[in-house]
Amino acid sequence: MLANPQGTMRSYRMKKTGSLDHLQMVTEEIPAVQRGEVLVRVKASSLNYRDLALIKGEYPGEIRPHRIPLSDGAGEIVAVGEGVRRFQVGDRVAGNFHREWFGGEYPDYIEPYGSHSDGWLTEYKVINPELLVSIPDHLSYEQGATLPCAAVTAWSALHGPEPLSPGDTILTLGSGGVSVFAIQLAKLLGLHVIATTSSDRKAEKLKELGAEKVINYKKTPNWGEEVKAFTSGRGVDRVVEVGGPGTLHQSIQAVARGKEIALIGVLTKDGEKVGYHDLFFNANTRTISVGSRQDFEEMNRLIEDKKMVPVIDHVFSFDEAKEAYAYLESQKFFGKIVISHS
Repeated sequence: MLANPQGTMRSYRMKKTGSLDHLQMVTEEIPAVQRGEVLVRVKASSLNYRDLALIKGEYPGEIRPHRIPLSDGAGEIVAVGEGVRRFQVGDRVAGNFHREWFGGEYPDYIEPYGSHSDGWLTEYKVINPELLVSIPDHLSYEQGATLPCAAVTAWSALHGPEPLSPGDTILTLGSGGVSVFAIQLAKLLGLHVIATTSSDRKAEKLKELGAEKVINYKKTPNWGEEVKAFTSGRGVDRVVEVGGPGTLHQSIQAVARGKEIALIGVLTKDGEKVGYHDLFFNANTRTISVGSRQDFEEMNRLIEDKKMVPVIDHVFSFDEAKEAYAYLESQKFFGKIVISHS
């Protein structure tokens, strides 16, 4: 076992839910590494919509009090316990979103970061090395911290039991982390991309990433018909559906018959009612629950091979964590929001 850093560290904890005011910075002892564990000096973390829903008390299911938030983080291993072979001091790592999902079928029980177990908005974290993956060498810690949730979710949406082939077409919704990663990964996989967004400014950015057709959904509320027209009446092979109730009806209109809508998010609350016959005649649906450690590692191999770089909108300091949450809530961002712990 190598020496464990001594002293104190800063962490954020959720005293309770309901408001950002309940997110409090605290000073704690740096945890000691035990056998089979490693200590990570967390260098960066990133935000997802789930993190905002947790602090606001809008996330379904149990939320245990006083947890450290955020599911996504990256850092350097600074101490290893006895018996650890998977990593060594100096390795650059990120945590897998689902702690207990290593591969294969989704596990019967998990303890998610931020709601059940302590997350990554801290300066040091003791963890089982089996819950970590190496981050690509060409990425900074800030870039690596964007991968665990949004990138792996996009990867899973583009894979699965109905494989996509080069030349197929996908549809992405909006310009948040999952959708932007889906465009980037789709282009690496040889896919065509149609995207929707809320502004002409964001539309230009989506085109720069490789979207061949971008629809402003505020100007064209029936964008499903526009997608069908652009694909000569056929529709797309896959919809990366992050909107939920407010967008699902249009996604069904946009997808080719018998092709797939990957259900990911619930960013919208209200929308046109979806009938049974709409689903029966038009689309297959598949729920995406981020992905396993195996999925993360497979994705990283492609990212490293192609030297893909995540799109980061803004990097906040550790002291500005509440401002990062507020910026996420504003929905003005494009890509990912990151907190630097340095």
